[in-house]
Amino acid sequence: MKKVKIGVLGGFRGNSMIQYCKSAQNAEIVAICDKNPDVLERQKKNLAGMDIAFYADFDEFIKHDMDGVVLANYAHQHAPFAIKAMRAGKHVFSEVLPCQTMKEAVQLVEAVEETGMIYAYGENYCYMRAPYEMKKLYAQNKIGEFEYGECEYIHNTEGGAHVLTYGEPNHWRNNVYSTYYCTHSLGPIIHATGLRPVKVIGIEGTKTERKLRVGSKAGAFGLMLVTLENGGIIKGINGGLYKDSTWYCMYGSKGSMECNRNVHNPIDAHPNDYVQTFDLHVRYDEFSGDYFNPKEEHYSPKLSLDHLAKGYGHGGSDFYCMWHFIEKIKGNPEADIIDVYEAMDMALPGMFAFRSILDNSAPKDIPNLRNKAERDLWRNDTACTDPEVAGDMLLPTSVNGTPEIDDAVYARLRHLYETHYPAKY
Repeated sequence: MKKVKIGVLGGFRGNSMIQYCKSAQNAEIVAICDKNPDVLERQKKNLAGMDIAFYADFDEFIKHDMDGVVLANYAHQHAPFAIKAMRAGKHVFSEVLPCQTMKEAVQLVEAVEETGMIYAYGENYCYMRAPYEMKKLYAQNKIGEFEYGECEYIHNTEGGAHVLTYGEPNHWRNNVYSTYYCTHSLGPIIHATGLRPVKVIGIEGTKTERKLRVGSKAGAFGLMLVTLENGGIIKGINGGLYKDSTWYCMYGSKGSMECNRNVHNPIDAHPNDYVQTFDLHVRYDEFSGDYFNPKEEHYSPKLSLDHLAKGYGHGGSDFYCMWHFIEKIKGNPEADIIDVYEAMDMALPGMFAFRSILDNSAPKDIPNLRNKAERDLWRNDTACTDPEVAGDMLLPTSVNGTPEIDDAVYARLRHLYETHYPAKY
């Protein structure tokens, strides 16, 4: 069987995708690119004896003979690299998030359409066992039509900010707003229902002491109330509340389902740390209004390739993301990728929730970028919290403005990183 040739941008987060390509029957790793020479050296040692090219420059990397590119670079920089890769004739697997401005969103959608290349959004939480089972059950009409759902991705980074940001003051995690990193929460429900979000209201937590201690300028957490095209509503929350938690719940016209709340350590997580997200509770009736014959199921779903997914990050979901991407390239009609339009359905609610937050929580319409006429309204919109991209449309990082943080905070984090976090791979 001919293997799909893959290159990876970002040798740290991309290590999981590199490991997939090392052992998979349908793919092989042929090139790695990273701006950090230490990361490249570690990967050279890990992959010694394999025919792999290493690059520090993306423009040179993209010329390499390969079928697809994994983008595992910084979360706010994916769109420009995805566009460049597709225009070079490479399929793209893009880690989260897909873009940081509406201008990038329009450019990314149009690059996919113009090139015809495969774009797969790597929202791995959609492929965890319970959320993926929820998608299957919803398609079977187990709970009827979606009416309401809740989702959360709580990531308290106080104990591990030095690992995530290296003490860099301008690291993307320090400068994004509270609802930006929203697809770990919203994504699985969007993917399960296939419904498009049309309106959002945003609310922000303002008790930011914990954030400021680790150099983050965002609100403490972001809350989104998202209305879907069928009138259903999702309440989504993400941010830095106490302890880490992942949870999904869906109510339909004749039933409900939810996974266990999962408390885990995302800094250096072992795959088993996500095991609670595998357990599913389902309650349903035969038809809407059949309240006298309730049924209830509680079980741990299994996926067909779980035996191959053992040991992969995020409870094995890193494996499934890559497997579906590779199979899509190979033409497998069963490959379940998240395409560029669905990626926007997951990400744009967070973008417009923050615009709502800055506008006293006024409701905001969410653009449908499938509609070419709507794109022109946003084609030049660079509003974001990144001064290198926003230009004169720079946004504050929170509803209370952009706080000033003492350099000593970042110096402490840098010291922790250099002294307490040796290379793990």
